[in-house]
Amino acid sequence: MSEFNEFDQQGSVPNRDTGSIISHAFEMYKGVFGYGIVAMVIYLVGGFIIQTATGFNSTAMVEEMRTSGGDFSYWNAPGFTMYATLSSFFGLLLAPLYVGLIYIVNKFNTKNQIEFSDLFIGYRQNFVNILIYSILSGIISTIALALCVLPIVFVYPFLLIGYPILLFENASATEALGKSFSIAKENYGTFLLTTLLGGIISVAGVILCGFGIILTAPFIMIVMYSTYCAYLGKPRQIMYKQP
Repeated sequence: MSEFNEFDQQGSVPNRDTGSIISHAFEMYKGVFGYGIVAMVIYLVGGFIIQTATGFNSTAMVEEMRTSGGDFSYWNAPGFTMYATLSSFFGLLLAPLYVGLIYIVNKFNTKNQIEFSDLFIGYRQNFVNILIYSILSGIISTIALALCVLPIVFVYPFLLIGYPILLFENASATEALGKSFSIAKENYGTFLLTTLLGGIISVAGVILCGFGIILTAPFIMIVMYSTYCAYLGKPRQIMYKQP
């Protein structure tokens, strides 16, 4: 079996306010942005392969939406159903990669040597629960989006620190969901504002310069880590040992 040893190291912890959390996240991201870019490149390459394999043309769909006068259905677009299915499955499989980015941030914060393989720790530790949590949070987000786009803004703060809990506490999916919800409920104003600012910064790459999303999108994962540190303390570094 795999063994995980934990030990305390130095590292910074933000105060429990949005400004401090976002500032902390910026400082952390400056040290690990290269790994965030790798994660995004994997995501984009995978998406391109799926789009090519299914024959789905997103550009053509946007043009058809523009000229259809509102009489348009996503599901009737060629290849869209298969593309949506494979993209959802691919996104699910990438969840442990995002957890790996959080792990790398903690190693940077505690001034431990980072290895490229650290990005994939989520596939070695608590993998099943990470997938289950991703499914549960996806269902919750989908329901919120189905009701109206706006509610997802108010729901997502409850999910904000679920991934760090899964990683650093080796929790089950339901434990992570429950603990994240409980802490967010008690500190909802800060969690909401932190989520909004973190989300705006994460999508800023699209607004500013298309492919700039590669640089900014991973920021929300760093915000998750900084928020976890603010409310649950700096996690002890996890060292993975092969059996």
